[in-house]
Amino acid sequence: MKGIKLTKPFLVGACTILAAVILIAYAATAKSDGSVMGMGNRRGGAQTLISVKTQLLEKQTLHDYVIANGEVEAQNSVSVYPDTAGKIISTKVMLGTSVKKGDVIASIDPTSPGSYYKESPVYAPINGSIISSPLKNGTTVNTSTAIAVIGDIASLQITASIPERYVAVLKPGLKADITVEAYPGVIFTATVQYVSPVVDAASRTKEIILTFDKADSRINAGMFAKVKLYTQDYSNYAVMPSDSLVQNNGEYFAYVVKEDDTVEKRTVTLGSSVDGVVQITSGVEAGETVVIQGQTSLSDGAKIRDVNKKKTETSDEGQKQNK
Repeated sequence: MKGIKLTKPFLVGACTILAAVILIAYAATAKSDGSVMGMGNRRGGAQTLISVKTQLLEKQTLHDYVIANGEVEAQNSVSVYPDTAGKIISTKVMLGTSVKKGDVIASIDPTSPGSYYKESPVYAPINGSIISSPLKNGTTVNTSTAIAVIGDIASLQITASIPERYVAVLKPGLKADITVEAYPGVIFTATVQYVSPVVDAASRTKEIILTFDKADSRINAGMFAKVKLYTQDYSNYAVMPSDSLVQNNGEYFAYVVKEDDTVEKRTVTLGSSVDGVVQITSGVEAGETVVIQGQTSLSDGAKIRDVNKKKTETSDEGQKQNK
C-alpha cells in the first residue's frame, strides 16, 4: 500500500477541519454549563459580596471653631509708680506676695550728688497680689517707671488674638475651651466678655478677653493658654464622614444601603464641614444607612456584607452561649 503524500494544501485543510471541530465542542460545553473559562456565571451564579462598613445617618450639630494662643492674667491690675525719682534701696515684696491698699512695697532714695533727701516709700494702691517681678534694689527709677504690678488673682481672664479673617463671627457670649500645659487633657470653659473694636495693623488680629466660667485654683496668672473658640453652629441636616463620599467630575456620591443588602449610588449636595464631618443637604436623609468604608470598590446595585452587622451578630451569639 502506497503512503499518502502530505502536500501543503492537504495539511492546511486538515488543520482547518480540526479547528472547526474544537470550536463546536467548546461552544456546546459553554452552552450546557452556562459558563466560559475566566468569567463568572452570568445565569443564576452567586453575586460577589463586597465587605464594607456602614453608618446610620443622624442629624447632628457641627460646632465650628478657631484655635488661638492666649495668656492668663488678672482681670484687675494696677502698675505701681514711685512719687519721686531715685534709686530703689529696699523692696518689701516678691512675686506672688499678697498686699493690702496702703502697704509699703518699696523705698526710694531720691538723694542726688550735693543734696540729701528723706527716703520716699512706695505704697500699694489696691488690695491684691504682686503679679510681676518687682524691680531689684539698686535700680534707678523715675516717676514713669513701674516698680511692680498688683492684681486680683482671684478673678482671672484670658487675653487672645484672633486672625482678621474671623472678625465677622466674633462677639461677646461665644464659648471656648481652655487648656494649659500644666494640666494636659483638662478642659476649662470660658466665655468671651469683650471684643476689641479695632484690628491691630501690625499683626492683623483682633483682641478678645474671656473670663472663666468657674474659678479654679489650678489656674494661675501668667500661664500660657490654648484657646478653642467656638464661632458657629451648623444644624438641621444629617452628617457623615467626608472621606466616605465618592467624587467624580465635580459631583459627590454616597452609597445608600437597601433592604436586600445592595447599594444605591446617589448624588448628594454638601453643606458645612467641620473636622472631616460634612452636612448632607440633599440626596440622603437621616435614618438611612450609608457605606463609610469600602465605597471605592462599589458600583450601583452591588451586593454588600456589612462588617459592623457581622460583628454585632457574633457578639449576640456569644452572649446567648454564655447564658
